[in-house]
Amino acid sequence: MLPHVRWLPVAAVLACNGCTPPTAAGHASPPPGVTLEKLTVTSKSFPSNGQIPVDYTCDGADKSPQLTWSAPPSGTKAFAIIVDDPDAPGGDFIHWVAFNLRADTSSLPEAVDVSQLDGVSGTNGFNRQGYAGPCPPKMELHNYAFHVFALDAPVAAQAGASADDLESAMSGHVLGEGILVGNFSH
Repeated sequence: MLPHVRWLPVAAVLACNGCTPPTAAGHASPPPGVTLEKLTVTSKSFPSNGQIPVDYTCDGADKSPQLTWSAPPSGTKAFAIIVDDPDAPGGDFIHWVAFNLRADTSSLPEAVDVSQLDGVSGTNGFNRQGYAGPCPPKMELHNYAFHVFALDAPVAAQAGASADDLESAMSGHVLGEGILVGNFSH
């Protein structure tokens, strides 16, 4: 699950200020001969490397935050989103898996139902479909990475797919990737 995030020290991710970390071979890889392009991901809900407001966490309404991304690479046919917590005690923890969002999508409103954008929900680490906000152990500050992937085709994954299933299905189809990092502590 998104090993390229785990390999980067947290300071490097925070210093990155929204840039895309290197993509590990076999995970979220581009088609042969294609260079992975960078998407810029922002949110009206929280600043890059800033605190995620309680409404988007398990302490609040637990609704997905607003997201916006830059123009995708030519040939983009769909988008996918994976939100993970690389600081989780048991290793990378997945908070959101969504895929096959329409190619003309450039932003998501808060509390989005991805099916309204022809998207499909995968299963998060709480074994539920849809978004599940940050919920770290008490007194721990965790970073949450909101990954947006531009794909050259909709992926052949079923509703309820895990992040690992989605990454396998996306392999060889990723044209661009962007990341927005936020943090939260109870």
